[in-house]
This record gives sequence, structure tokens and C-alpha cells, in this order.
Amino acid sequence: MLVAGDWNRADWPKLWLYNAHYFDDLVADEAPVRTRWHRDLIRRWVAENAPGRGNGWEPYPSSLRIVNWVKWVLGGNKLEPTAVHSLAVQARYLRQRLEIHLLGNHLWANAKALVFAGAFFEGDEAEAWLRKGTALLERELVEQFLPDGGHFERSPMYHSILLEDVLDLLQLNRVYPGVLSSALVAALHTGAGSMLRWLRVMTHPDGDIALFNDAAFGIAPSLVSLEAYADGLGISPDCTPLASLEVLEASGYVRMSKGPAVLIADVGRVGPDYLPGHAHADTLSFELSLHGRRVLVNGGTSTYETGPLRLRQRGTAMHNTVEVDGQDSSEVWGSFRVARRALPMNVRCFEDGGTLVLEGAHHGYARLPGKVVHSRRWELSADGLAVVDVLSGKPRTAVGRFRFAPGFDTTSSAGNRVAGGDVHVAWQVSGADTVWVPDAWYPRFGEEHPCRVLECTMAAGHTTTEFSWT
Repeated sequence: MLVAGDWNRADWPKLWLYNAHYFDDLVADEAPVRTRWHRDLIRRWVAENAPGRGNGWEPYPSSLRIVNWVKWVLGGNKLEPTAVHSLAVQARYLRQRLEIHLLGNHLWANAKALVFAGAFFEGDEAEAWLRKGTALLERELVEQFLPDGGHFERSPMYHSILLEDVLDLLQLNRVYPGVLSSALVAALHTGAGSMLRWLRVMTHPDGDIALFNDAAFGIAPSLVSLEAYADGLGISPDCTPLASLEVLEASGYVRMSKGPAVLIADVGRVGPDYLPGHAHADTLSFELSLHGRRVLVNGGTSTYETGPLRLRQRGTAMHNTVEVDGQDSSEVWGSFRVARRALPMNVRCFEDGGTLVLEGAHHGYARLPGKVVHSRRWELSADGLAVVDVLSGKPRTAVGRFRFAPGFDTTSSAGNRVAGGDVHVAWQVSGADTVWVPDAWYPRFGEEHPCRVLECTMAAGHTTTEFSWT
């Protein structure tokens, strides 16, 4: 239970403090059984968070809280007069502090909050909030969503968050008919369909998202939940089976499915040039599921706090790709910064005699003295995967890594077979020296799970790693 000083505790991470101010529990599962507590918590927030002071009044948590308070009321609850007054003050304060300097998902959240507040209240000021929020949504809908339906920050987690936003806006227009223009409603409706399909491609058979860039479980709604929400709004989920080769060209992701295997690979840019804050140095990385279970995983994201762990989680070594000269493929720094970044090239995919093939390269290491270019080829068949890595130039060192999900342990004295439950995988590597290294997987914020990584130190510029299963 929060006490008064907890809203802005100096010893708590910023992200946890933000979450305390979001009020997401107002619209969580089984929220009605906690109505009395919710009402008390709203009353406390108003009393303990003076206008303009503390984390809760920053634009992003303000935006999420405004929406959640309005949704709580629309769900059949009633705000006390002091809370209604506070809600208006919050909207007024937010309007003067839109996150134009950050853009991306933050500005989108600001715009959504203004629309919700503008629809909820009446009067000239509310109309002004609505006009501003709507104008921003119309602009950012074009800017932030790619032709393949993906969000331009290339994070499956944030994509899911914004997909829920789109559905919330369509729902709001049902509650307040005509609050959004017919053109905007049509654009949101069309966009929702494309976004749902994108998310299907980026979701593993276990029902959770692939962990590329800043992404974690438990933050955004699942694909199943979002499909159900969309269906209730008259947006029928696309039930067409995914093809064996699905290419999200604008986003730079490719999904390959063969037999029991599903592989999702990153062959795209790290994000928009002016907004790479949620990017990881994960170019040419991939994740692999077998028989519905994750086998090879990217490292994940457990913190946004500036420090060694944040840098490590964003770094190349935490992803299933090749690290050259101990450097990241894109220069991630701080918590949300990227300097020189890898650019993909020579990407193509095709089927060859029943084997799915994906090829790509990047020049992220060309800045190093050895002028290295990394090229990778995936060959996926029903019973195996070959990963061929080629480095041009003159690397001093090069290490390829394959991070196995927790629960996979070696089953042979040579260490070249692993098993997790009923899933058994054998591997062999040519052109590299191999060693098992204990490491960690970070699938959720604040969580760390031990796992093992197969490290392959390349002896020359060409390595082939083969995985097989039955």
C-alpha cells in the first residue's frame, strides 16, 4: 500500500513511480471488486499530489491517468467533485506541456488524453482540447504507423500499447458519437486491422510478443485480448493463416514458419532516425520457437534506469547475432540514445526446394578499424536451421551468440544437445570455438531469469551454426 511519500520516493526507479501514477488498475481485470479502494486511491492522489509538483504531473503519466480516470467513469463509476476538478486541472496542465521534444508514443499518448478530456468535459476549453488532440492524432497517425501496419519505433510492446489506444479511440467515438471526424474514424478502423495483422506476425506460438528493441511481457495487452477488443468494435480479426514466409518490409521483420519451427528475425533499421530511444543494437538477431515453446530468445528488457544493466540489455551481446571487436552494432548509450547505427542492406527472402531462406547484411561495424560488414543467411527446414555468418573486412575478434530460453540444459557429455521439456535440439558449429556461458533473460520489468548462452568465437570470417530437431 502506498503511503503519502511513496508517490515521489527518491529510492524508487522512475518507471515504478510513473506506474504508481498511471492508475492502470482502474481498468484492469476484476477492477469492479476493487471499486472502493480505487475511489479512496483517487481521493488520496488528489490530496497528496499538488498541481504541477512531482512525477505524476509529468506529461506522460498525466496522459495515461487522464484516460484511465475517464474510462473508469464511463465504466459506471463516479468521480467525486474534487476529482472532477483535478481532472480538468490535469488536462489544462497537460495542454501546456505536450511532449513535442520527445514525439513518438509520448506525443501520441498526450493527444489521446486531450481527446478523452475534451469529450468528457463541456465548454470552450474542452472543445479546444479536443481540437488539438484530434489534430495531433491525425498528424501522428500518418507519421508513426508504417505501411505494413507496424509502429515506427519497431517495438512489439509499444506497438501493442498503441493498438489498444486506437481501439480505445474508436470505443470513445461510440460513447460520444461524432466526437471524432468520420475521416479519422475510418483511418483508425483501417489502421487497427493492419496493426492486428502486424502483431500476429510478431507473436510467438506461446501467445506473447517477440522481444525486439524495448519489449517486455505484461505491459501491453496480448494479441488475443486485442483481437477480442477489436471484434467487439466490429473489426473482425484476420483469421487467414499466416504464410510460411511473412515479410514486414517497412518494419524490417521477417517471420518464417516450417514444421514445428517459427523464426522471427530483425533485418531492419533500429527505428526512425530522429527517435531511436527504444532501440537495441539487435540488427540481424532472431528468436526461435519449436513446438510452441521458445528456444532461442533475445535478452529482453527489465529496466529503463540509466546504468550498466540498461546498457547491457540494449547491447549486441544480449541478442542472437554477432558482436565484433567487443562493440555494439549500433552505438547505444545513456538510457534512450543511439549514435551511429547499423543500416540493413541486401535483404531478400525466398523458398528453395522446401527450405526457407532469409539473407541480410549491415554495415554497423564499418566504423571500426577493420571496416567490417556482417552478412547472415538463415536456412529453415522442417527439421533444422542453419545460420551462416560472414564477416568481410578485418575484425580483431568476433563472437556469435545463441541465447537459450531458461529451462534448456545440455543432455550429452559433449554439450552439443539441449533439451527443455519435450523439445530437444542438437547443434554443431564450424569455423568457431564454442563455449557455454551462464547468463540471464529479462522477459519482464524487474525480473531476471538464469539461462545459458552458446558463444561462438569465430576463427576466421565465416561460421556456420546448425541446429536440428526431430
